[in-house]
Amino acid sequence: MSHTSRRARYVVKRLLQAIPIILAIVVLNFLLLQLAEGDAVDVLAGEAGSATPEYMAELRAKFGLDQPLPVQLAVYLKNVVMLDLGYSFRHEMPVSELIFDRLFATMLLMVSTILLAVGFGIVLGLIAAIGLNTWRDTVISVFALITYATPLFWVGLMLIVVFSLNLGWFPTSGMENFAAFYEGWDRVFDIARHLVLPTITLSLFYLALYTRLMRASMLEQAGQDYVTTARAKGVTERRIMFVHVLRNALLPVVTMAGVQVGALIGGSVIVESVFAWPGLGMLAFEALFSRDLNLLLGIFLLSAILVVAVNLIVDIIYSSLDPRIEVS
Repeated sequence: MSHTSRRARYVVKRLLQAIPIILAIVVLNFLLLQLAEGDAVDVLAGEAGSATPEYMAELRAKFGLDQPLPVQLAVYLKNVVMLDLGYSFRHEMPVSELIFDRLFATMLLMVSTILLAVGFGIVLGLIAAIGLNTWRDTVISVFALITYATPLFWVGLMLIVVFSLNLGWFPTSGMENFAAFYEGWDRVFDIARHLVLPTITLSLFYLALYTRLMRASMLEQAGQDYVTTARAKGVTERRIMFVHVLRNALLPVVTMAGVQVGALIGGSVIVESVFAWPGLGMLAFEALFSRDLNLLLGIFLLSAILVVAVNLIVDIIYSSLDPRIEVS
């Protein structure tokens, strides 16, 4: 069997294995959210100023909350299998439509953050490891420590003050300037300008993490026996560092990046609130306080699917970086 066929078979097998995992996550999320006090009816009744038992009973019957918990769970699972994520009472629209409207903004912020954090983290970690105990290593280590310890909301506010209010280089909030009615490349450039500050803010924490991890991984691999053997054979230091050591040092960084993709949605709540970025993180935060459980469950389901998909991609990248690891 060819390598391509083995990889395709592996992908299909992993996707089939993911189905029961995702369903188990759906059930667990549903049961955990039921433990929270209050529901959508309490919120609606409070806002309407009419919390009579008759009105609340009518609302619970309307949303199916008057049914026993196992019945509610069975109905929800049946709807999920039919790709129906339910209805958001807060936004008065289907959950799938609401999530789809916010998905582009979230994916744009997540992908740009991962690319920036992983890319620069690898480069800075590599420079620090090569220049061990030099001024470059010290500067990069101090920078990583400061950015790791600095609160994201403070970084975001300072970037707005400096680059938006004082210098006027970037917009203060939003994803694009709707009033300008940009089209084509003008709209792409406008979205890119709005994306710069949120991406930098969210990526600084992860950049520090990947920098320190890459530096430690490079130093660990540089002390392995295969490096000593390569030197004994007369292999140049540049080839040892960039061909052998770097390739193996990337493995833990790739692993960490894959694990943290799901956390990006939750971690982006602060950044999205500071920059008024219309993503899923802020949407989940609003849904939590309004007890919009269908919307929360839909966002959690999407997060689970993203984590499963990214971990599959990470496994494939693993096999490319290290030929000893085979997918089958």
